[in-house]
Amino acid sequence: MLRVADHWVWDSWVADDGDDYHLFFLKAARTEAGPASRHTRAVVGHAVSSDLTTWTELPDALGPGPDGAWDDLATWTGSVARGDDGRWRMFYTGISRRGGLMDQRIGLAVSDDLLAWERIGTTPVVPVDPARYKTLAGDGTASETWRDPLVLRDPAGDGWHLFVTARAVGADANDDGVLAHARSHDGLDWEVRPPVTTPGAGFGQLEVAQVAPVDGRWVLVFTCHPDEQTPEQRARFGDYCTWSIAGDSPVGPWDVDRARPFRDDPTLFAAPLVQRRDGSWCLVGFHNRESEGVDGMWISDPIAVRLEDDWLVADS
Repeated sequence: MLRVADHWVWDSWVADDGDDYHLFFLKAARTEAGPASRHTRAVVGHAVSSDLTTWTELPDALGPGPDGAWDDLATWTGSVARGDDGRWRMFYTGISRRGGLMDQRIGLAVSDDLLAWERIGTTPVVPVDPARYKTLAGDGTASETWRDPLVLRDPAGDGWHLFVTARAVGADANDDGVLAHARSHDGLDWEVRPPVTTPGAGFGQLEVAQVAPVDGRWVLVFTCHPDEQTPEQRARFGDYCTWSIAGDSPVGPWDVDRARPFRDDPTLFAAPLVQRRDGSWCLVGFHNRESEGVDGMWISDPIAVRLEDDWLVADS
């Protein structure tokens, strides 16, 4: 597990360089922020491990941009992938002092070694499409929810995919969560496309999505806190945070109405799906128990998982 002294630790994502696993995670000093206010103090921390259990903390990977920048308040969840040029790309969420918590936008930083990161450009790289996805009233460029970018190399070698936590225009609250999709040939110029899920499945958000090939099937893993689910969805399954569904393609379309909860750990939250060296899969994450007044703000030890029918289950 990873605990950082005197810090809240929550959402995380993993990059594998072939020798070590690099864990990037959101952190905020407990002396500067409480459990609820930590989001405005978030930076991207960094740690490495050879086994996903024992971690060595490294200097922070990314913090807020300079005063006046579009991301000058805090840096939130993202993902990392490597290009054909050998450079690593980190797509991340940024918020600004001017826009506040709700004005969420997506940026890009690059690195040669996963240690030193350089922002690309001075503007967000994947603007929200207000025709498809909800934006703040009076500002069609500012998203209501536009975060947690997951970057994925196209399996056929045709550029890149980006999946984004978003809300569908015209759908009701707690029923409007979708996974937005964008496409790029070079990783710089993006075309925002229709979502790869449909609203109406009882989820208000599909957070920190993971898409990976497991046992010959593509699997989507996402997080949705019970408070962001419809009463009907909670009555149907109970209170769970992490969900999964298998499909035939990385771009779906994913039938999240058929998604099932990860019943083995109900409060596991923002859980990266990581492949071990032996080819097996596991989840890591933190435990969101804020509503219970319980502190779960650290990264758990890996939980071995396997695909059973169309869903992930613990592989005990």
